[in-house]
Amino acid sequence: MIPSLRRNLQVLLFILFFPYFAYSQNRYSISGTIKDSATGETSIGTIVSVKELPGTGVSANVYGFYSLTLPEGKYTLIYSLLGYKPDSLKVTLDRNIKLNIRLAAAGNSLKEVRIGAEKANSNVTNVQTGMVQLDVKQIADIPVLFGERDVLKTMQLLPGVLSAGDGNSGFYVRGGASDQNLILLDDATVYNATHLLGFFSIFNSDAINTVTLYKSGMPAQYGGRLSSVEDVIMNEGNDQEYHASGGIGLISSRLNFEGPIKKGKGSFLIAGRRTYADLFLKLSNNPTLRNSSLYFYDLNLKANYTLGDKDRVYLSGYFGKDVLVADNIFGINWGNATGTFRWNHIFNPKLFCNTSVIFSNYNYNINLNAAGYNFGIASTIRDIGLKEEFEYFPDNKNKVHFGFSSTYHTILPGSFTSSNSTFNSLTVQTRYALENAIYASDEIKISSRISAMAGLRLTSFSELGPGTFYTYNPDGSTADSAKYSAGQIVKTYINPEPRADVTYLLNEESSLKASYDRNVQNLHLLSNSTSETPTDLWIPSSNNVQPEIADQFSIGYYRNFQNNNYEFSVETYYKILQNQIDYKNGAQLLLNQSVESELLYGSGRAYGVELYLKKKFGKFTGWISYTYSHVFLQILGINNGSPYPARQDIPNDLALVGIYKLNDRWTFSATFVYNTGYPVTFPSGKYQVNGNTEFYYTSRNGYRMPDYDRMDVSVTYECKKRKRWQGEWALSVYNVYDRWNAYTITFQTNPDNPQETQAVLTALFGIIPSVSYNFKF
Repeated sequence: MIPSLRRNLQVLLFILFFPYFAYSQNRYSISGTIKDSATGETSIGTIVSVKELPGTGVSANVYGFYSLTLPEGKYTLIYSLLGYKPDSLKVTLDRNIKLNIRLAAAGNSLKEVRIGAEKANSNVTNVQTGMVQLDVKQIADIPVLFGERDVLKTMQLLPGVLSAGDGNSGFYVRGGASDQNLILLDDATVYNATHLLGFFSIFNSDAINTVTLYKSGMPAQYGGRLSSVEDVIMNEGNDQEYHASGGIGLISSRLNFEGPIKKGKGSFLIAGRRTYADLFLKLSNNPTLRNSSLYFYDLNLKANYTLGDKDRVYLSGYFGKDVLVADNIFGINWGNATGTFRWNHIFNPKLFCNTSVIFSNYNYNINLNAAGYNFGIASTIRDIGLKEEFEYFPDNKNKVHFGFSSTYHTILPGSFTSSNSTFNSLTVQTRYALENAIYASDEIKISSRISAMAGLRLTSFSELGPGTFYTYNPDGSTADSAKYSAGQIVKTYINPEPRADVTYLLNEESSLKASYDRNVQNLHLLSNSTSETPTDLWIPSSNNVQPEIADQFSIGYYRNFQNNNYEFSVETYYKILQNQIDYKNGAQLLLNQSVESELLYGSGRAYGVELYLKKKFGKFTGWISYTYSHVFLQILGINNGSPYPARQDIPNDLALVGIYKLNDRWTFSATFVYNTGYPVTFPSGKYQVNGNTEFYYTSRNGYRMPDYDRMDVSVTYECKKRKRWQGEWALSVYNVYDRWNAYTITFQTNPDNPQETQAVLTALFGIIPSVSYNFKF
């Protein structure tokens, strides 16, 4: 079926782009793939330029493929990527040519210390607003909790990305809630990206190749969330020789192994982590602690193989689990599993295709042993999907993306089991949905100064039977019900999602950009907690719950200084939000067959300004980011219908990052963060009922937690290399000046004065030192 589909698509492409073909009769294409010469890893984003034609060039895609079409003649091609030695090659172009290139790493001299894996001035020339590519190697120098390198924690040091607080890997992007971020690992959706109740993320930085964040101007191939896309791509493994690396820390260790399947043809990667706090609990004199467990583990696997000149296949997977057991009385475990099969095919020098089959699963289980009986609660969300992506390069001024995707969602909101016959078992109705999308976009260079990208994504979301489905009145009472058989459509939503970006180059060092994008979200997270927890509940759009919609307008000014050593940008945005979800007071979300009757709906708006200054080269590198922003919701039934600040309304957010490389052995780094406290709902007064104290509340989110600030420092010492063994020691101090930031605030009656109510502040962490040893051979 797929070969036939591809032949039909080729015919369609010929008809659609016949003018390009006709125009290019005396023009030829140079295409190929670009890899690291030492490891065989794909060199994503490599710039291919033409010495004889200034301003002419392309960048390699995420699979390292590039295509350049030129008139017949002799040229000098220049291949460049930060962190690698530029390579040049003279060619005589009198026919289509395939050139596969391997770039050599530039080395580690102080002059080559860098931040970022993109083109030196891509922040100026790139057509997209709000896009940042993290340098995974540089993440190792950022001080973090317990010394465990964390991609998501580093991302929260960027402008427009706000931390959800201590003990939480959740984050907010440009006014969006934490569930409005699309997190992808090799194209598979990750529904809960946290370990240990949010203290760590699931991403093992040793297994990660690139991390790209989109805050605005999202490419048309992405969809399903309102606020951002975090596209994480795993390492492919070394296709030249076998290597191992790892690290040993105070509470966790990791080990990675990679090597060729067949030299130069394919490679594999195996990367694992595990914490061992539970092993220390076994040494405790306290029997309760000895019978308790607290740990997580995860495993990243990936393999790829080149089948020929035109085909390459990948197979990758992630498997992770958290376990928390308290004295064999209470236990909870949760985890993610993902799998992706991808097939790259090159039809011709101008047409590249990737086919993906994707699996994602998230589940949690809660167990309670009491009075000799066992009680259990479980929930699951599972996706199976197919995605077909095409990239077409008609000429050097256009890059066309188009394709489709289809995902089947299965959601088990919750089930309750008991060994005590007094309690009846309960299973909340399983929900099924089919989500389809088609998209197309064109990135075009209009002139030497103006570039643009225009695209359209069309999504269709259908909730499916079997089951009994209810319609609720505004007060939550049941208005109607109907039964549907398996596969029968209950409700369908079709939404167009236009996207547009434009860049105007003022000169080689500065530009103005603007973008508009509409995003639609059909899966919604329900949670009574202010932070992500393993027991959060996902529900689909339905006959009661409409898709959430966000329209974002963004403009920015970008400027580089001193030969691209300094990058500066200021971006401002405005979002219009529709069909936002909040909850009635006292809403019961867990194990509720009628959970949709607990929901309230309304609109919102978010706006802000982001400032960013980054130094990329030299002994001292780092950045400063500042965000001023607001987000307000207006929902009938809350706050008397008046606007109120959302949980993620954090007006001021400041981050300072500094990295100083003293020499080839010693590296020092520090971070400082400050942000306004987030909004909360506190009682406004109290009253007595039958001798009991009751609190009453006025406005939703009418108070704020105390402001947050923290400084972390670290020092890394690289040991002298011994033959193939290379090691380093890393010492970090989290919260170096021992600031006790508020995690929660509760209210209780003062035992010494029953008429007085006192606030009780709980903090998670004071100062925490840690040490780790990292190695590779």
